[in-house]
Amino acid sequence: MVTVKVEPLADAARTAVRQQLKPNAVVRLDAKRKVPSKLLPKVPRATRADNLGGQDAEALTTSCAPTTVDLGTWCLSSALYPVTNEEVGKNDWFFATAKCVDLGGYLPTAAQLAGAAARVKLASTISDSQLTASTDIDATDGLKDRREMTGTLVTTAAGSSAAGSNGVSEGAKGAPKQGEPDPTPFPANPAPETLQYLTVYDNGDKGGAAGSRPVSQPENFRCAFAKIEGAAQQEEG
Repeated sequence: MVTVKVEPLADAARTAVRQQLKPNAVVRLDAKRKVPSKLLPKVPRATRADNLGGQDAEALTTSCAPTTVDLGTWCLSSALYPVTNEEVGKNDWFFATAKCVDLGGYLPTAAQLAGAAARVKLASTISDSQLTASTDIDATDGLKDRREMTGTLVTTAAGSSAAGSNGVSEGAKGAPKQGEPDPTPFPANPAPETLQYLTVYDNGDKGGAAGSRPVSQPENFRCAFAKIEGAAQQEEG
């Protein structure tokens, strides 16, 4: 039987030491009060540590697509979503949330968008720097201050008018066991004027609040994305 003077040791380590030492041997610990590594079994090294499941290390690295800006743990489109002629006037909050999901991302919050102002050329006032912000320079259709849609919602009223409603469908019935009368049908109100999204602008690279607009009102937007494997090799969308 092997004598090991210092405890505790993991069961696997004890077994390994017993297999390598003579009976009644005494193990001297190293300067860190651990069993010397030469007495422990060697762990076989992976022959291809840079390859897993047929994918190389580059493909497994999480990164941002070339059309986005790397913001650490997430990515943000470097440009506003290019609304087509067919989509003009349809790009409200519901459209933007669906479009960003179609592209594999999501509509960024007000905090995310305003916080990224120093890294991304956000929409801004006509007096802002064109080098760091997206400003209106086409005078043929007027010059206007710009803002961007966010995924953050607010309400401008209290009570029942503060939110939307799915209404009551035709054919809805009350609970007979509880003696409930049949409810009166009424139309849904999924986009009330009181439900609004926050907008932001560049504000000299500091980010700023630009008020809110009804969810049914069109506005410019850009999408955010989580980092994905091999994104550096892909094009957005």
